[in-house]
Amino acid sequence: MPQLGFDGMPRRLYPCTPSRLRAWLDCPRRYRMTYLERPMPPKGPPWAHNSFGASVHNALAGWWRLPLSERDPPAAVRLLERGWISEGYADGVQSLRQLDRAKAMVERYVSALDPAVEPVGVERTVATKTDLIAVSGRIDRLDDRQAPAGPSDAGRSLVVVDYKTGRASISEQDARGSMTMALYALAAGRVLRRPCLTVELHHVPTGQVARWEHTPESLGRHLRRAEDIAGECAAADATYASGEESGRGDEAFPATPGGWCGWCDFRAHCAEGQAAAPARRPWDSLAD
Repeated sequence: MPQLGFDGMPRRLYPCTPSRLRAWLDCPRRYRMTYLERPMPPKGPPWAHNSFGASVHNALAGWWRLPLSERDPPAAVRLLERGWISEGYADGVQSLRQLDRAKAMVERYVSALDPAVEPVGVERTVATKTDLIAVSGRIDRLDDRQAPAGPSDAGRSLVVVDYKTGRASISEQDARGSMTMALYALAAGRVLRRPCLTVELHHVPTGQVARWEHTPESLGRHLRRAEDIAGECAAADATYASGEESGRGDEAFPATPGGWCGWCDFRAHCAEGQAAAPARRPWDSLAD
């Protein structure tokens, strides 16, 4: 017997992360394979650039967890060496060459930090709800900064920091247009009940920082966009869960073919992706 509903009952919120919403925008078929198909189709081999990025992120997070007296550049290098992920590289020689590159960039980046200025959070999970969604995510670093206006605590605010380790340079527009960063700022401000409008992308290879100062209105626009995307995800999830073949096939979850298909974990299971771009080697995106 179907469950009875009652007037005034709260609507069920759609739980999501920025990564899930981004996956739907990028390619509905990849979204299906990642979040809906069980068992998940086998992925391709691990990517070296993912191993590189995770190694650097882990070392920077571990550095902030050290006692203050131990936070120096050589400590960051040691953390990187101990936690180095060697998957995806062409061979051991390339892995060691990339480790040397990572050590140099981490040491340089940490040298510019003040170890005594404790972040509010490192790898911190934040979450918030609206009438439609429950969104959560993990922030690389959350800083407490003095706002430009005035020396008092009333002028302090939170800053969302996201590390980038890829070859591509970053820009102010990247920080401004990032829905992920905006949702993190919104959630952090609500969880900690502190102003949080500033987001920063830190390009570790170059030390470049792309910064954007949001307004409550611009954060609201990102949130409404997230709700719209989540609505599409929820409809697709429900269609898939219905069990009808027409709601589970490729027509219901079309591919978005392009050059990026060469990097897709599920390229082997997608004819359109195979036709759109040649397969990439796991180490092809490295700055070597």
